[in-house]
Amino acid sequence: MVANMDKDRAKVRVDELRETLEYHAERYYNGDSPEIEDFEYDRLLRELVELETGFPEFDHPASITHRVGWKASTSFAPVTHAVRMDSLQDAFNFDEIDAFDARVREKAGDSRYLVEVKVDGLSVSLLYQDGVFTRGATRGDGVTGEDVTENLRTIRSLPLEIPGGPPLLEVRGEVFMPRAVFEALVAEQEDSGEQPFKNPRNAAAGSLRQKDPKVTRSRRLDLAVFNLQRAEGIAFSSHQRSLEYLAGLGFPVSPEYRICEDIEAVKNRVTEIGENRGNLPFEMDGAVIKVDDFSQREVLGATSKFPKWALAYKYPPEEKATRLREVEVQVGRTGALTPTAIFDPITLAGTTVTRAVLHNQEMIDKKGISIGDLIVVRKAGDIIPEVVEVAEHQPDAQIYQLPEHCPSCGAKAIRPEGEAVLRCPNAACPAQLLRNLVHYASRDAMDIEGLGQAIVRLLVENELVSSASDLYHLNVEQISPLERMGQKSAENLIAAIAGSKEQDASRLIFALGIRGIGQRAAQLLAKRFGDVDSLMAAQIDEIAAIEGCGMTMAGALIDFFAEAGNAELIERLKQAGVNMRSELAPTGQSLAGVTFVLTGTLPTLTRSEAAKMIEDAGGKVTGSVSKKTSYLVAGEEAGSKLTKANQLGIPLLDEAGLLAMIGGQA
Repeated sequence: MVANMDKDRAKVRVDELRETLEYHAERYYNGDSPEIEDFEYDRLLRELVELETGFPEFDHPASITHRVGWKASTSFAPVTHAVRMDSLQDAFNFDEIDAFDARVREKAGDSRYLVEVKVDGLSVSLLYQDGVFTRGATRGDGVTGEDVTENLRTIRSLPLEIPGGPPLLEVRGEVFMPRAVFEALVAEQEDSGEQPFKNPRNAAAGSLRQKDPKVTRSRRLDLAVFNLQRAEGIAFSSHQRSLEYLAGLGFPVSPEYRICEDIEAVKNRVTEIGENRGNLPFEMDGAVIKVDDFSQREVLGATSKFPKWALAYKYPPEEKATRLREVEVQVGRTGALTPTAIFDPITLAGTTVTRAVLHNQEMIDKKGISIGDLIVVRKAGDIIPEVVEVAEHQPDAQIYQLPEHCPSCGAKAIRPEGEAVLRCPNAACPAQLLRNLVHYASRDAMDIEGLGQAIVRLLVENELVSSASDLYHLNVEQISPLERMGQKSAENLIAAIAGSKEQDASRLIFALGIRGIGQRAAQLLAKRFGDVDSLMAAQIDEIAAIEGCGMTMAGALIDFFAEAGNAELIERLKQAGVNMRSELAPTGQSLAGVTFVLTGTLPTLTRSEAAKMIEDAGGKVTGSVSKKTSYLVAGEEAGSKLTKANQLGIPLLDEAGLLAMIGGQA
């Protein structure tokens, strides 16, 4: 392709590729919302590398081809890596694996390799001093990452102490979201009317970058450590020995790794991993081939971007054709009518697939989907089945149209302005009622233990409840005769329902199931307004001005409370004794209207503790310095934020100054 391209066309294509790749890299790394598959991104990147190689006059040091990862977000304090966190050279076929082996043998002689499953998540470095976890950072651009220490502490598989460890130890690992956790999170997001994460990698990245560690904890992330970056007083001869050492210290090391004595064994192992990738409990995006011997690695060296002793093999996305038999329409908790394609069984990524969500009429029209079509299906990120395209239409096929009426209650469906989704407007719709009650009782909402979907269904079918407020008027005598209940179970359930009355108002706001209002948004609203009555009386601009909300959420809230039935529900809950106030609201107003940015390490407070103190006093904490910043609170190792604050003339505070301003003890 490059050989047949003239200089002018090459320049145009180089510029196009750089712009496209920059856009998608920002979406992937900092937006956690990719628009194309990894395989397609890698293909575009490789095309740019080939053009820059064929036309070196168009190569540039600032090109995305010379970057490792992506620039760090300004939402977290910067961390300069003591050991550069490089990326890996990619391979897409076995010829490229053979070429890699030839380069290794030419420079370092015969080598044995260690092959690892490439867990698809967010790469992090973990620093331990005297056996205690002291700092964790994302890769960023390989040189500078983001300090996400507090969020990393919420990962249960990450050891906070390592008895018997060296005085200083730094390891590299991958934070990921297990498949089962991701699937549950996506179902919850779709049910709440939120935009779901596209794949587990982006769910993990978005969860690890949360400002509130409690949200990160709720996402149940996991960790796989795959490299020893540095260790004081300890040396190893091979990668295998270092992994065995780390496993002995209690780290969850790279899963499924295997030693291969030659390149043929490597290719057999790569094939085996590909065949079994659907059975892994996590998403993977390839296999990593590493020279095992550390002395050979020294001989091989590295480029400015990646080591010459390692290679990442990337598997192409698996796609298969199948016959579309019907479209099933389900009604979600927010009334959304969601079409699902039902097709002949196919095997993708090791599992049998018969269904794929079609999302809305707009998507169906765009792809021209009709009943009886031969459709192409793949698993996005090897997890969620999706219809890629129509391979063959049936004669006289008509594009499928969603029903005009709700399949559950028969109400005429509506399409709200600005939305692609069709909705049932009937708040009493049985399909919505069941899901609304299950959501209301869920762990992150009102946390009513024992009130799962099966019990909710019993209550609805026996006409004991028609709204959440009815739960608080149930008694033991009504529910003990129900199937699977009994006296003791009924007593426990009634006690759990009564206990939920004391939950914070932030949980109630989330439990109401307002479209687009997730757990974090509910907390922000409760913190800003203090109680449900104040929130109901708020103007749209007041709500939209809250950092983390915006006009879409504000509009959904205004619309929700404008519905007479919803206002009546709030009143009935209030009469039943459900708490309407929030303890998240600021306890003081001494810092009202004052905006702070925190940077560096404070003497006695963590940044989370300092942020809570500021917010409790009515102040606001943001992640980046701007002209709107009132004060920069700077500790040791303050970085770029301090530089920018000085440039803008922003007043500086140390910890003592902050405590004095709040009214604490310096």
